[in-house]
Amino acid sequence: MSSSVSTEIVMLLAALLFVLGITGVIIRKNIIFMLLSVEIMLNASGLAFVAAGSRWGQPDGQVMFIFILAMAAAEVSIGLALILQIYHQHKSLDIDKLREMNG
Repeated sequence: MSSSVSTEIVMLLAALLFVLGITGVIIRKNIIFMLLSVEIMLNASGLAFVAAGSRWGQPDGQVMFIFILAMAAAEVSIGLALILQIYHQHKSLDIDKLREMNG
C-alpha cells in the first residue's frame, strides 16, 4: 500500500510557505530574519517545482530545485557577508535604525 500526497495539497503548502516568507520580509525589522524569510520563499518555490515535476512525471522540477538550492547558497553567503559588514559599521541590524543613520 503506497501513501501519496496529492499535488494540490503540496502546492497549497508551498503557497502557504511562500506567503509566510513574504510576511516575514515585510513585517520583520531584523536583517537576519528577513534573510531567513527569503530562504523560506526559495524553499517554497522549490517545493512547488518538485511537486509540479512529479505531477507531470518530468525531472524538470528536480533540476530547477537544484538551481534554486545553488542560488540560495550564493544568496546566503553574500547576504551574511553584507550583514556582518553592516553590523561591524553600525552596531545594529535593525532596518529602521539603519535608515535613521543614513539621514
